[in-house]
Amino acid sequence: MQFQQLHYFVAVAETRHFTRAAEEVHVSQPSLSQQIRALENELGAELFSRARGNITLTDAGETLLPLARRILADADTARIEVQELAQLRRGRIRLGATPSVCTGLLPDVLRAFHDRHPGIQLLIEEGGSHDLVRELARGALDLALVVLPLPSPSPALTTLELLREDLVVVSAPTARGLGGSVRIADLQGERLVMFRHGYDLRELTVAACRAAGFEPEFAVEGGEMDAVLGFVRAGLGVAVVPRMVAERAGSGLRMTPLAHPSLHRTIALAHRSDVAPPRAARELQRMLVER
Repeated sequence: MQFQQLHYFVAVAETRHFTRAAEEVHVSQPSLSQQIRALENELGAELFSRARGNITLTDAGETLLPLARRILADADTARIEVQELAQLRRGRIRLGATPSVCTGLLPDVLRAFHDRHPGIQLLIEEGGSHDLVRELARGALDLALVVLPLPSPSPALTTLELLREDLVVVSAPTARGLGGSVRIADLQGERLVMFRHGYDLRELTVAACRAAGFEPEFAVEGGEMDAVLGFVRAGLGVAVVPRMVAERAGSGLRMTPLAHPSLHRTIALAHRSDVAPPRAARELQRMLVER
């Protein structure tokens, strides 16, 4: 008994027509009929009644049909699971992330993933959440780490919240002290080192300053995370950054917590709702959730 024969048998049973069944499984009608006859000979029983052109299942056919469907389904499951195991030995993951997440959250997780699955190529694309959502929508990314709420929420995306992270103020050690903690309102009159347009932290910081009743003053603007931290170290101004980034930044920076009402951001993992991520991407997702 061959899988192909069972496949042909199920097709005839569902269409009740040999010619239509042959078209569905993309073989000639004589070839399909020959395989059905070979299956009947092997089983020692007719599976179809062909009286007057009407195709119906015999008792033997009725008995075989659910078993054949289960066998074929099990074969598909086995094929998929073996393919997925192979995908963990080779392949690639296209992961998008905001630059601050690349600096803070990703290094340790990616190192652990690479140690476990060295054959998987990791392709990282940095960008703001708006850009990453667009890349997900067009199928250019498998997963993306974005900041919630999304700039343009989409029912085509599934998001899973990973963490809520406090924001802090960083300054050069030689700069005027901000005290043990600082309110957003205390940044009025401070010259800020500000990220480029489209950067989630820029929008969040500017909105918080305006909510506190003032327009922020920029000493330098337009940089990525590494540039912003470098400008702060040089004493050009202060910046609002994620705590995880500040803690990883090393020497040359003073970190000051934000007093109530503090600022925080929510990091989420996003992927398309209509397309399941590859097996390797799902494994990375699991490691990010369990980190």
